[in-house]
Amino acid sequence: MRFFNVLLLICVLQLSACGFESKHENKHGNTRQPIHFALSQAPLNLDPRIATDAASERVIRLIYQPLVDFDQHFKPSPKLATWQMLSTTEYLITLKSPRAPFHNQLPLNADDVKATYDAITQLAKSPLSAEYANIKSIVVHDQDRLTFYLKQPDPHFAAKLIIGIMPKPLLEQQHDFASHPIGNGPLAFVEKNNKLVLRRVADGQIITLSEVKDPTVRVLKLLRGETDLLQGELPAELVKYLQTKPEVTVKTSVGVNYSYLGLNTQDPILSQLKVRQAIAHAINRPALIEKVMVNHTRIAGAILPPEHYAGNASLTAYDYNPALSQQLLREAGVSLPLKLVYKTSTDAQRVRIATILQAQMRPAGIALEIRSLDWGTFFEDVQHGNFQLYGLTWVGIKTPEIYAKAFNTNSVPPNGFNRGRFSDMKLDSLLEKEDWQGATQRVHAQLPYIPLWYEGQFAVLNKKISNYAPKPDGNWDDLATISAYAD
Repeated sequence: MRFFNVLLLICVLQLSACGFESKHENKHGNTRQPIHFALSQAPLNLDPRIATDAASERVIRLIYQPLVDFDQHFKPSPKLATWQMLSTTEYLITLKSPRAPFHNQLPLNADDVKATYDAITQLAKSPLSAEYANIKSIVVHDQDRLTFYLKQPDPHFAAKLIIGIMPKPLLEQQHDFASHPIGNGPLAFVEKNNKLVLRRVADGQIITLSEVKDPTVRVLKLLRGETDLLQGELPAELVKYLQTKPEVTVKTSVGVNYSYLGLNTQDPILSQLKVRQAIAHAINRPALIEKVMVNHTRIAGAILPPEHYAGNASLTAYDYNPALSQQLLREAGVSLPLKLVYKTSTDAQRVRIATILQAQMRPAGIALEIRSLDWGTFFEDVQHGNFQLYGLTWVGIKTPEIYAKAFNTNSVPPNGFNRGRFSDMKLDSLLEKEDWQGATQRVHAQLPYIPLWYEGQFAVLNKKISNYAPKPDGNWDDLATISAYAD
């Protein structure tokens, strides 16, 4: 009923806006009309050393360029540079030529690469410090070549060279990259006030990114011509509604971003496997997907999807079985109903998912209390282990090392992302051997995470927009090619 009312409101406001035509003022000396992108959350920090939120990382991919990226098969591939593994502790990096200069017109060379990675390892507040703590030294040979020396062997080190390269002179001046980024990617920073303004280097096209938290308002802005592009973060009902509107185009695709419930395995109740199994069987994933997710959303088994080279297609989904959940809870000695606190953000879609989870778990003997917090408070609680249950999505994960970072006993923050403080010696052994099939099977059985789904991806475009499609990992890479014809 709530979403029927929302759709009715949209229709009424559309009628009231008849004859309204949005005119975009271009203040940047370019004759092209700006392309406007409305986001549920604006990027918080555009410094590649510090950013952790998905919106920031997606913009950073466009402003900066890394040495290495990943191909369609999730394998590392050259971006700015090629590499040669001279040994498991020695990597020779050769920058490709020609290469784009930085947006301030300084050339990019090996000194900038060294300065970027030195800055990460020396920046105490960088969440990436632990990731690159294995770097022993970096030696520059000339403007095109340098060697990374490692403290410990790492045959997968090349896949970690994914940080956007920053200009050495500005790093030395302690330039504020967070609010005024300068890289050498396809989009350059212009300004950030009430919106983020970017300029495409190739042709001067202006692209603006504005935060519009309410999904209904984002849809209204699109239908009224006040914005040109939406991607993700809309309830399924609104996406289906937009598919009926001739003035917009909805594009959907299979996704790879993994949604899950995280558990604090140090909690006296959640430390019991039978309790975790009960929670897994208390969730009706197909019904949740049908109600709140878009087309192409798939039930998940592990962080990496089955088509990944380290994927595991043999994992069997936990079925919805409230009676079994109650039985498992009783066997664990738990008095029903089991009261648990579930933390999530204030995002409307996240709150809706939490509400449905609450209803689904009730017949299973689980009384779920929902605490929705602003993003900063919520994520800080997650990082510090201040939770029983929480819901999040791993975005843009490409390498199987994520399993060690998320579940290894020694990967508790700040040394990794084992926020639930899970410890399992058998899993640690499988991770050390890089037995990804065995490791994912063990994670699936022990349930430090409750797997949910791989989110389907979608983008909604004004009819005048072309050369844009959603990516499986939700990235906005096609902002480098997006175009619009004149009204």
